[in-house]
Amino acid sequence: MSWLHDMLVGFDLETTGTEPGESRIVTAALVEVKEGEPVRRREWLADPGVAIPAEATAVHGITTRQAVAEGRPAQDVVAEVAAALVAYWRIGIPVVVYNAPFDLSLLAAELRRHDLPSLERQLGGAAVGPVVDPLVVDRAVDKYRKGSRSLENASALYGVRLKDAHEAGADALAAVRVALALGEKYPAQVGELAPQELHERQTAWHAEWAAGLQAWLRRGKDPEAVVDGSWPLR
Repeated sequence: MSWLHDMLVGFDLETTGTEPGESRIVTAALVEVKEGEPVRRREWLADPGVAIPAEATAVHGITTRQAVAEGRPAQDVVAEVAAALVAYWRIGIPVVVYNAPFDLSLLAAELRRHDLPSLERQLGGAAVGPVVDPLVVDRAVDKYRKGSRSLENASALYGVRLKDAHEAGADALAAVRVALALGEKYPAQVGELAPQELHERQTAWHAEWAAGLQAWLRRGKDPEAVVDGSWPLR
C-alpha cells in the first residue's frame, strides 16, 4: 500500500526568529494523521530563555511573558520533541515537515545548545528520516508555477483548509494534508514511491533547486551568493 494510506506525523515549530542556528523554539507540535484525519496531537510551549521579539510574537502570538509564565524549560522541550521524532523514525513512520531544513536544523541547533545527543546519535548513527517535505515536492512537480510557495498558498492551491496559520498544530496538520494532496495528484512521481525512495528523491530535488537558485542569483546582483543544497538538515 502507498504511504498515503499509512500513518504520517506532521511536525512544526514556532520560534523566536528566522535563523535556524540562532533562533529558539517557542512552540512545537506533532500530529499523527491517518487518511488525512488527526488521531493524536502533542504540543509543547517552551520558555526559550531569551526575549521573544515583537515581530515573532506578531506571527505566532506568544509573548515573552506568556512563555515564561506558562512554558516549560527549553531543555526539557527540546529533549522530548527530539525523542518523539526519533521514535517515529525508528519504526519507519514518515515525518512531514514543510520546509524541513528550517525546523529540523533549528531543532538540531537547540540540541547542541543544550548539550543533548543529536538526532543522528539518537538514531544509532543512522540518517534522519524518512521525511516528506511538501515544499520540496511542490517545487519539483510544478517547477514553473509563479508566486509564493508558503504553506498558506500551498494549502489554498491544493484545497487544504488551514485554520490558525502559524499555530504549530494547525500548520503541522495542514502540511500533512498538502503532502497527501501532492501524492494523490502526482502518483508516479510522489504517491506510489516508498517513503525512503521519496526521501532520497527529495534530497536530489532540493539540491537541484538550490543549485539553480544560486546560479540565478550569481548572474544578478549577488555574484557571491551561496544557497545551501542540504536536505532535510542544513
